[in-house]
Amino acid sequence: MPRFRYTAIERSGKQTRGMIEAQHNNAAITLLRAQGLRITKLEDMSQSILHKEIRLGSGPRIKPQHFTIFCRQLSSLYKVGINIVDAVRTLSEQTESKEFRAILANVADDMQRGNQFSQAITRYPTVFNTVFVNMVKAGEASGNLDDMLFRLAVFYEKEHYTREKIKSAMVYPIIMAIFTVIVVTILMVFVVPQLVANFEAMDLTLPLPTRIVIGISDWVREYWYLAAALLSLPFLAILAMKRNEKGRYALDYAKLKIPVFGKLLHKQALSRFSRTFCSLFAAGVPMLQMLSIVSSVVGNTVIGKVILSAREAVQGGSSIADPFRKSWLFPPMVVHMMAVGEKSGALDSMLDKVADFYEADVDQMSDRLKAMLEPIMIVILALIVGTIVLAVMLPSFTLISNLK
Repeated sequence: MPRFRYTAIERSGKQTRGMIEAQHNNAAITLLRAQGLRITKLEDMSQSILHKEIRLGSGPRIKPQHFTIFCRQLSSLYKVGINIVDAVRTLSEQTESKEFRAILANVADDMQRGNQFSQAITRYPTVFNTVFVNMVKAGEASGNLDDMLFRLAVFYEKEHYTREKIKSAMVYPIIMAIFTVIVVTILMVFVVPQLVANFEAMDLTLPLPTRIVIGISDWVREYWYLAAALLSLPFLAILAMKRNEKGRYALDYAKLKIPVFGKLLHKQALSRFSRTFCSLFAAGVPMLQMLSIVSSVVGNTVIGKVILSAREAVQGGSSIADPFRKSWLFPPMVVHMMAVGEKSGALDSMLDKVADFYEADVDQMSDRLKAMLEPIMIVILALIVGTIVLAVMLPSFTLISNLK
């Protein structure tokens, strides 16, 4: 996700600087204004030449499983009466990630110097996102930090589990596709030329399928750099699209329209929307600020844009459910549950049920998809390799029949 460096004025008149993650420039401005900041300077770090030359990454990145374990352990330690400074310092000493260990040690040092937990973690926006920071702030303000830490632990555990189910459904076809490319390359570059040399020595008339395979083999061996460029072109195009707002929007829209996988990604986004919304609502985060945060962490700019439009409608006096009715991205069930929750004053409870439903749906769909893709990918691999082998072996069958 793009990062922005900002300079802003707090309500007290004090100048502050920092970094924030957002889908695009307008989302960053919305998030900062929701925090009561008056922006004086905002710089997109992905567009900064100086930033590109000096930095090798967008900041420290911690594996989701390490962060999920940290959330659960922090909640447990704080709940049994260990103060937050000692709890963070203890966890910094036992985490497996060296980078995360250093970050947690710095956070503990900052709190030791008198800063609140929420202030100390804002230095690391790529590790502690806006959901985490705002829920901690709400917990500190209400004196209910133990409950907020428990909610965060549950939130990240379910988020991590859903993400892993999506990965498990996608990893098999990706591995099989890579394996297919490797096998076909070996056949075309090493196996086919040797067999062709034998057939040419026998002065055989080659069948059409064999001539086609030989032609492809010759092209791959002579223009291997073009073949490599063609294979890498889709990945380079995706990277280029991610670097600008319109490209990211088009890419996220295309993801939602991919057969089968698009539905899975859509349900995952709805699950994340519902879980994040209900967590922030339960924490007492103001509605407009909450919608800004959810739009930036939902993981899809198309859905994020709908949420920002809903924020504007709510700001103009609309109910929370009405703006979402106009979008095909939010099914009637989700909108209906939001409307019921808004009327009954149990919006967090209703969206918690929606999140549970979609998480279970993603779980089941991932298992079905994985079970369905395995035989399909095996058949595709067998057809491709079998076609090449059969085309190469056809002259041998002709030779045998001639000998008879």
